[in-house]
Amino acid sequence: MALSTNDREAFLAQPHIAALSVEAGPDRAPLVVPIWYQYEPGGDPWFLTGTASRKLDLIRAAGRCTLMVETIEPSIRYVAVSGEILDYSDGTRDQLTEMAARYLPADKVDGYVEFASVDHGDQTKVVLAPRQWISSDLGTV
Repeated sequence: MALSTNDREAFLAQPHIAALSVEAGPDRAPLVVPIWYQYEPGGDPWFLTGTASRKLDLIRAAGRCTLMVETIEPSIRYVAVSGEILDYSDGTRDQLTEMAARYLPADKVDGYVEFASVDHGDQTKVVLAPRQWISSDLGTV
């Protein structure tokens, strides 16, 4: 059963790990990788990725991507959102902190931000314009 607009947006707003999918070229399957993302109902999903990464190069070339999140508890449920990229901007430490706080316990955020600032290099914030939605709740099949 497809989710209502409110249900799919509320589900996407939860801190799931997304599978990001982007075209990888005419003779290749799409690149699909796990990624942290941020979303508030009614807004535009965004994520941070390495400025020098292949993933960002592919997203720039395609101009679009898909995020898909799922759970199996308490029911089998998923939401996929696809669209064009609205904006690219330099990622900031505040954005990295916001993202880490979404996924990590409070006592781990500062340590992760320090690590990621050094280890991951420059980050780019990518904002997705949600154009196509696919969602379902299969209940407790």
